[in-house]
Parts: sequence; C-alpha cells; structure tokens
Amino acid sequence: MRPGSLTDDLLDRLRARVTAGEATYTSTAVFSGGELATLPESAIGDVHTAFEKATRAQQAWGATGVRDRLAVFERFHRLLLKNRDTVADLIQAETGKSRRDAFEELCEPALVTSYYLRTAPKLLAPRRRAGLMPGAIGATERRQPKGVVGIVSPWNYPFALALGDLVPALVAGNAVVLKPDSQTALSPLYGVELLYRAGLPDDLLQVVLGDGPTIGGAVVDTCDYIGFTGSTRTGTEIAERAGRRLVGCSLELGGKNPMLVLDDVKIAQTAKAAVRGCFANAGQLCLSIERIYVHDSIFDSFAEAFVAETGRLRLAAGYDYGADLGSLTSQRALKTVSEHVDDARAKGATVLTGGRPRPDLGPFFYEPTVLADVTPGMLCHAAETFGPVVSLYPFADDDEAVALANETEYGLNASVFGRDTARAAALGARLRTGTVNINDGYASAYGSTDAPMGGMGVSGLGRRHGAEGLLKYTEAQTIASQRVNLLTPPAWVPYGLFTRFMAASLRVMRRIGLR
Repeated sequence: MRPGSLTDDLLDRLRARVTAGEATYTSTAVFSGGELATLPESAIGDVHTAFEKATRAQQAWGATGVRDRLAVFERFHRLLLKNRDTVADLIQAETGKSRRDAFEELCEPALVTSYYLRTAPKLLAPRRRAGLMPGAIGATERRQPKGVVGIVSPWNYPFALALGDLVPALVAGNAVVLKPDSQTALSPLYGVELLYRAGLPDDLLQVVLGDGPTIGGAVVDTCDYIGFTGSTRTGTEIAERAGRRLVGCSLELGGKNPMLVLDDVKIAQTAKAAVRGCFANAGQLCLSIERIYVHDSIFDSFAEAFVAETGRLRLAAGYDYGADLGSLTSQRALKTVSEHVDDARAKGATVLTGGRPRPDLGPFFYEPTVLADVTPGMLCHAAETFGPVVSLYPFADDDEAVALANETEYGLNASVFGRDTARAAALGARLRTGTVNINDGYASAYGSTDAPMGGMGVSGLGRRHGAEGLLKYTEAQTIASQRVNLLTPPAWVPYGLFTRFMAASLRVMRRIGLR
C-alpha cells in the first residue's frame, strides 16, 4: 500500500542523498506488510566519509553570519508547509500512523524552525559580561558551533525528531550527520531534500543508513556532539561511549508517564482529553500517558466515560483523515504490546476494553486497551509498553496521587486534570518529570517551543526546544580584554601592601554591588 506521491523519481532523489556503497535493504509498507522501498545501506567507512565531507563544509558555514544562515530556514519553512501532503504520505507509508498523527508530526519542525528564526539572532549574539575589574578588564561571551553533530533519530516520529533536532544544530553553525531508523528513512530524507532545495550548502547535511548498533555506533564514535532519541538502554550506552571521548550528548529516552485525575474534574471532558493523551500515534509516543490515577470518589464514573470514549476510536489504514488511530509500526512493537496485555490478563488484571490484535485491518494493528487491577508483578506496571495500552488506578488524596505518580525511575512527562487549575499546577510542581501538562496530555508542553523539553531520571539528559535546544549545539567561549593592568603590583609596590589594597577593593566593590 504505497502512496501516489512516492514516485520512482522521488525515490531515486532520496536514495541519492545517502552516503553509502552498493549494499541495499528493503523497508516495509506498514499498512500491508509488503515491500515499501529499496534503500542504500551504509558501512562504517561511509560514516567516516560523511563526517569528513561534513567537516569541510562546516568551516565555511560556521563562518557565515547568523542572519545569512537563517535565510535558508526561512525558505525551508515555506517549502515544508507547501509540501505537507507529501511529507504526510511518507510518514504514513513507513510508520502506519493515522493521517491526523502524521499532520501533527510535521508541525513540530515547522514550529521549531519558526521559533529559532525569531530567537537565534539574539541567542547566538555575543554578550557582554562583567569583567574581573570594572573599567580595567572587559569580557565577552561568544557562541561557537560544536563542529559536526551526529543525530540518531527513532522510528516512531521519524520526521519530527530528525528535523526538529537537526534544524537548530544547523542554525547554530554546525554540520550534521543524520542516522535515521532504517524502517523510517523516507520522510527524514525528504526533509533533507527540502533543506537542500532551500539553499543549504553542499555536504553540510549527511545521511547514513543501516544497522543501529553498527552505523549509529560509528556516528557516536565520530561526531563532535550527539543527539539521540530512543530507549533508555541504548541511551545509556551512547552516554558511556560519548563520555569516553569527552563529547557531549543530549538524550530523550523512555517514559512511563502518569496522569492525575482530581476529584473536581468535568468527567466527560477529561475522559475525552485523556483518550488523546493515551492513544495518539497508537501510544507509540515517549510522552504518551500509560498510567492514569483517578480519585476514588469518581473512579467508577471516570472509568465508564473513558472506556466509552476509547470505544469510539476508529482504527483504519488509509491516506485520508478518516481514522483516529493507525497501526503499530512493526512486528516487534506488536509483540511487546501483546505480551504486556496477555501477561496482565493472566495475572488477574481486568481488560475494560480492547486487548487484542486486529489482523483484519493490517498486520500490526492492535486495539486501544484499558486495564484495571494492575499490580506490581505485571510487566505493564513499571515497564514502558510503548503502545495503545493504559492502566487505571484509584487514589485517596493528593499526597497519595503524587507518591504513586513518582513511583518510577522514569521522569519524562506527566499530566494533571482538575477544575481548580492552581491546585492542579501545585501538584504538577511536585512531580519529578521534565514536562507537566495541566488539563492536557502532552501537546501543551511539547508544543510550547519557547520552553525546554526533556526528561529527569532515566528519561534522559539535556533539553530540546527553548534557548537550551539551540545553545546545546554550541561551545561558550569567553574573550576577556585587559585595558589596564591591575592584577600585578608595580615593581616599587611591596606585595603585602598590594594584597591589602586588593582586599579593600574587593570589599568596596561588594558593598556597592560591582562584584
């Protein structure tokens, strides 16, 4: 099941963007399980070639003024929105997600690009800093690009998480070597084509494809900074490898995200919002809600409303906007979801709705599933399912709700629903997660591109979005200029007298607020 926009001509152009030899592999058309595209497969030597080309191109790009660099991204932003249907087609073909989720995905790079078009000139501009001795020594902070940034992007949001990370890396003056997931390379490759059509200099953005541990590992072992989105297990390995080279990294990893439903909510409205927070992208979202804690006074009413809303979701394979949910992306994802649900059912959990695969719709479809009576001995209790499965739990008071929500090693995203928003926000501030959404599942915080987004605990290091999402791709450099030498005494001044003078000066400067 291949979209009409994926022509042979487009495929040839996308293949040409990959640094690779003669080896190839075939990706899967997720809706049907058949073949989607044959793509080049890179070797370790190709990663080194890509790095060398990117290094040469970066020297001129890093010396280009910020506003001249931004002109490329102004054109890219227009091209992205103009070609949104092709982007959505490619995302759907290789992931199996619904058209609605595909459109939401392509909005991320558009929002990120627009944000840094507005803010990068100020964020990257030299900044005057207080010197050691006012009037005698001045200091300036400058931002230098890291060099060549390696980005290893995942399969669940292949376009958003590749382009959303590489755009600020390029804006900051770096070159990029991108290693997308092999199954979902078409949409990021199309994004690369749009960037080059927008005027990105030749060789500045390189793409390599292949086995994650081998080719992704070569990117990690080669580049000057690493951006990674994926599992906690792989992120830990990347951090270790980067640390051995004293190379920085930014890691957005897994989550077991909680939602708190307080006793003052509007039940019907909250249930509808919770469905989106749990089942967007068929639950294959790092920010997706997998645990819902409901005040025991409204537990039964909420569960009934939530199950009813879940039952209204329409699953389908298609390139139109008719489906609410699409497919899981792989047999591996389907296997994990099935194992978690089957294990919970066998150990006494109650399946309130869903709980089975849907091969009649496509090879990897699984029904949105709501569980109750989940206990710590079940796989889905603490481990990330990463699929359309959520568990409901009652709580007695606010303190218990916070304790239950924080009872995890993850700390990526959380949600609090309550009519008293001040109370809900106060509870949210007690949760150990990088983002908290009040009366929403995930989109409010993630879409606020002026605010940082990332995880605590084993959910990652670093942040995307906001000032940090750009500045992490730079090195801070201080240039200090001494106008008058006040740091060493003249030959005719005894050093003991000089130290008394300096101590007195430091006291005075502290008293009047100069230092």
